[in-house]
Amino acid sequence: MRYLKAGLLTIGLLLASEFIAAEPMQPPRLVLQITVDALRGDLPRRYAHVLGEGGFQYLMDQGVHYTNAHYQHANTETIVGHVSLATGSVPATHGMVGNVWFDREAGRLAYNIEDPDHHLLTAGADVDQDTEIDPTQKAAKVDGRSPTAILSSTFSDELAVHYGGKSKIFGVSVKDRGAVSLAGHAGKAFWFSKASGEFVTSSYYYDQYPVWVKAWNARKPAQAYAEKSWVLLQDSSKYLFGDADDREYEIDFPGFGRTFPHPYGAADDKYFTTRLTLSPAGDELTLDFATALLDNEQLGQDEVPDYLAISFSSTDYVGHMFGASSLESEDNLARLDRTLAKLFAYVDEKIGLENTLIVLSADHGQPEVPGHLHELGIEDAHYFDTDALDKTPAITALKEEFGIGEELIEAFFQPYVYLNLELIRDKGLDQTEVEKAVAAELVKFDGVAAAVSSTALRTDSLPDTLLMRTILRNFHPKRSGDIYVVFEPNVFINDFDGLTVASTHGSPWRYDTFVPVIFVGADLKAGAVSRAITPYDIAPTLADYLGVKPPSGSIGNPLFEIVPD
Repeated sequence: MRYLKAGLLTIGLLLASEFIAAEPMQPPRLVLQITVDALRGDLPRRYAHVLGEGGFQYLMDQGVHYTNAHYQHANTETIVGHVSLATGSVPATHGMVGNVWFDREAGRLAYNIEDPDHHLLTAGADVDQDTEIDPTQKAAKVDGRSPTAILSSTFSDELAVHYGGKSKIFGVSVKDRGAVSLAGHAGKAFWFSKASGEFVTSSYYYDQYPVWVKAWNARKPAQAYAEKSWVLLQDSSKYLFGDADDREYEIDFPGFGRTFPHPYGAADDKYFTTRLTLSPAGDELTLDFATALLDNEQLGQDEVPDYLAISFSSTDYVGHMFGASSLESEDNLARLDRTLAKLFAYVDEKIGLENTLIVLSADHGQPEVPGHLHELGIEDAHYFDTDALDKTPAITALKEEFGIGEELIEAFFQPYVYLNLELIRDKGLDQTEVEKAVAAELVKFDGVAAAVSSTALRTDSLPDTLLMRTILRNFHPKRSGDIYVVFEPNVFINDFDGLTVASTHGSPWRYDTFVPVIFVGADLKAGAVSRAITPYDIAPTLADYLGVKPPSGSIGNPLFEIVPD
């Protein structure tokens, strides 16, 4: 026994000496987080036949590709997904329950990142001329943006804390919410203003624009697209939907059309910059600005890790107008692939891909257009008219029962129904009973899968189903509406402030929760992983990889393919 103990001690000392002698893992000089707005998880492989080298193919060949990643919250909208990626948490914790919510105290609709204390540095840059296709902007009555409404720390915040503020942290996107969310509270954000045709920021980040930003905007890169058109990258015979360009259910946006080529129009046209964002041009401008930032801010040039988040928005806009199964979406992905290839080549030249950790994911997926589903014989897909909610016989009868002659349903802002609480109080009614009664009627509507009152989410023991868990994860007591409405699969809202769109995301169904997750780094073993994961795992994985503490509200787990146990 004595010799056995001695032998074990010797082995232990040898192992310990080997462990002590091992070199610590060198952190990357740059963490590059890419978010492709509305990139459903199957799309890169579905459209692989039009992709080239160095973009998506580089990621899938050289990276760890998780093919079964799903969000687990109910409202799959842009800000919700972006902040979930940034924080590793759900809306119930980080507070972003939707792109907009009704602020009861202020008595108006609130935009997720509005901030009256931090004005935009470019006057009027928040007044976009296309509010009818982006209703979240119409809610923004406040000239100012910041991340202060995000209630959890982000990975980028924790990186800043860990390195004593020495890490350079930036977020860039066409959408303000795409840039602000991932830059976090400690970083800096820039986004594209359709009103000014420039990349802008707010006084939360700077007192005045850096010299290089002024120079970039002075070049007016957006105007280089004037009088040009979005044309197919390849011959139409190369595309899955090459012979299906003109479909009646696609949106004919003014001056843009629903068939190739899609003209951008004159630089002084009212909708010129909007058309840029409805095409791959929006992503190309984002790349141009992001590479200028990377160069001028000298990211990745020392041993302290820097962070650059780029959110590419065109896939979302194109999907809204034409659908995921369209020639436009197929060509957009081919062009995004070229944009990514240029980005990776630039990073390799300036920093070295061997010194860079890349992670790509999406804020949400996207559905198919009902018209396309009808072509395939799937007849139950349709649009839901939310304007009729208060006028149906069932709700009318309910109002008579409660003695209410006015509108009981004050508004519907995806995904919440807001009741007329002042009227309920004036009538001396019990809000809990009214919520319960309205929810019970709403769930009877054709196309409604569930209607859950906020009172029930606060107090009741809900059925332990996947759907109810997703709704509960979306509930924040100060921001959520009175009744959460979930539509049946393939039932959509298609009226955005008077303009009909082809498709909308925002559901808890798998087509909206399904996103890719791909990590690429010099020390990672490439391969596809079909194990179920969530995008909430990304932030704690990045934190573990760099040895920093996870974001304050993180619920995800480090992925062992990236950071072995």
